[in-house]
Amino acid sequence: MGSEAKSDEDTDNKGQVWFVNHKFDHLVDEEAERHSDANVKNRLSALLLMRFAFKSLGVVYGDLGTSPMYVFYNTFPDGIKDTEDVIDALSLIIYTLTIIPLIKYVLIVCRANDNGQGGTFALYSLLCRHAKLRTIPNQDRSDEELTTYSRSTFHERSHAAKTKRWLEKHSSSKIVLLVLVLVGSSMVIGDGILTPAISVLSAAGGVKLDYPKVDNKKAVVLVAVAILVVLFSVQHFGVDKVGWLFAPIVFVWFLLIGGIGIINIWKYDSCVLKAFSPVHMYWFFRKGHTWPSLGGIILCITGTEALFADVCQFPVQSIQIAFATVVYPCLLLAYTGQAAYLKKNPDHVHDVFYRSIPDIIYWPVFVVATAAAVVASQATISATFSLIKQAVALGCFPRVKVMHTSKKYSSQIYIPEINWILMILCVAVTAGFKNQHQIGNACGFAVVIVMLVTTLIMLLIMLLVWRCHWILVLIFTVLSLLVEGTYFSAMIFKIHRGG
Repeated sequence: MGSEAKSDEDTDNKGQVWFVNHKFDHLVDEEAERHSDANVKNRLSALLLMRFAFKSLGVVYGDLGTSPMYVFYNTFPDGIKDTEDVIDALSLIIYTLTIIPLIKYVLIVCRANDNGQGGTFALYSLLCRHAKLRTIPNQDRSDEELTTYSRSTFHERSHAAKTKRWLEKHSSSKIVLLVLVLVGSSMVIGDGILTPAISVLSAAGGVKLDYPKVDNKKAVVLVAVAILVVLFSVQHFGVDKVGWLFAPIVFVWFLLIGGIGIINIWKYDSCVLKAFSPVHMYWFFRKGHTWPSLGGIILCITGTEALFADVCQFPVQSIQIAFATVVYPCLLLAYTGQAAYLKKNPDHVHDVFYRSIPDIIYWPVFVVATAAAVVASQATISATFSLIKQAVALGCFPRVKVMHTSKKYSSQIYIPEINWILMILCVAVTAGFKNQHQIGNACGFAVVIVMLVTTLIMLLIMLLVWRCHWILVLIFTVLSLLVEGTYFSAMIFKIHRGG
């Protein structure tokens, strides 16, 4: 009996060893298979990333890309008194594009997405999972069992721990934080209403050069309204289909404005390249009469706030690739080319974009510009859908019907009620505003408010979520507030003009 029991035990041990060896061999086979397919998967993922980067041009960057049509006009609404002011303004445009969209948003803020969601509500939600700051009673105790909730502790004497204790202790700080989030999100939606008006009216200005008798109050507005109705009517097809429809238009648009910029630099005045020296920013501020021009220069980054809100539509890397390889260089070339043209033709500042186009390609560029102006609305429309969805989830907005337009990507949504409300408001603004400069002032004010709110919330995220060193947090905050605070001070003096 003992020998039989021993043999059974040996058999069991052998079986266990065989099972372990078999399991180990199976794991090795799986690992080998993963390594053998690694190159193929990497190639596929790279191609998919490029595909998303291309589509993001049509959804994310339309608003930012059409800014060259109206920036210099709004910067010098009373005309150019000294052509050196053009170079000083160009220098400020170059470094504003570098500091705010490129460094702040594309490289830093986009990394603060909440599980793929972007916008001020996403920042607030991310912050509330690392500190007890939420004042809205829509949270259940079981929520804290989720892995996305932070359970780590801070060092008692660290700046993060002191900040967290102070915020959690004072209920007024929680209320102020929520109000900031609501104001920031409202400004993004408000910009979504104003952007189509200024973009479409700017594009229509090309017709008036060859047909001066065109009545902007009638014919142009009717055409603009018709275009807006069509744009909002195709939204139910979803971002995926709309992105493939709009992306080629915006891609061609960026290539055209970049190419025209190169031609104008070579043809008119290559000396404008000295604007890349930051010394000219100093000269800009030293001249007191140029201070109101900041209200027009801020328009060069309008659409940046929608960029972050649209993060849920595409991977962050694809948005970064599109901006670094296409959007940023083409915008710099476009503004530099317009500055070169203005150096020789300062009287054409009110319609510099169309005046600077070579005659041989004028009408093709006009057609693409009109299409791009329409596409510019897509960034803010998609951003509005994302923000409303997040607001509903946080209990800050009434429940609405949210339709998913993609079987693969749950973040691609369409909200019918919001879509039609936006259309009505966009049409009302387009037909009601008769002065493009006033619309520009209103857009600039909305943009700078959103950016200030984002900076303040990012300060807390860098401390409490990312746990960055206080010196890095200080550098980010001071640099952002220095730029955005300067623009905000200029916009305050233009409130009576639409700002």
